[in-house]
Amino acid sequence: MEEKIVKHYSSFHNILLVGEGDFSFALCLAKAFGSAVNMVATSLDDRGSLAMKYRGAIRNLIELEGLGCTIMHEVDVHNMNQHHQLKHHNFFDRIIFNFPHSGFFQNESDAWVIGEHKKLVSGFLGSAKYMLNVGGEIHITHKTAHPFSNWNIKNLAENEKLLFIEEVTFYQHFYPGYGNKKGAGFKCDKSFPIGKCSTFKFGSLYYNFVL
Repeated sequence: MEEKIVKHYSSFHNILLVGEGDFSFALCLAKAFGSAVNMVATSLDDRGSLAMKYRGAIRNLIELEGLGCTIMHEVDVHNMNQHHQLKHHNFFDRIIFNFPHSGFFQNESDAWVIGEHKKLVSGFLGSAKYMLNVGGEIHITHKTAHPFSNWNIKNLAENEKLLFIEEVTFYQHFYPGYGNKKGAGFKCDKSFPIGKCSTFKFGSLYYNFVL
């Protein structure tokens, strides 16, 4: 089988995607690979909520399932390593969380809001690190301009004993068909301006964690 690559992701990788919104990023990779048998794509929402929030979600899900993707709903990134399906799954080479966001409460510069976002990212990292293959990577794509820079994602990863690998600029046009979504509120199906953003890559310092 010929390996197919989309930027940081290979058809040979065992890939987990979380917080997938309308599942357009997962579908972008699946179409490029020609198959999604190597992918697990998850959402916090259940399938019914996705249908109400995103006009393209069900269509994307049906196409992904046709390509062999494993779909899971109601997956909380804080404890996904203990999810009844995921905890029995093989470890992953890439775990991807694009534009994590805890919800729209107040101004993004508000210290409490930033704190909530940081709790989300820390919870994700703390769970994801138990799900990596040897040599696997956790990827977080995130805005880097103020106030988003105040999330200090590198520090959050360091606190979880994760190794910083690199930060690379994210360009949405490398992922045709991917549409970022607000994900909450009456404009949940709308995209938001990405601006300056990067994909942060982290690896585990230790392996063979005891679950």
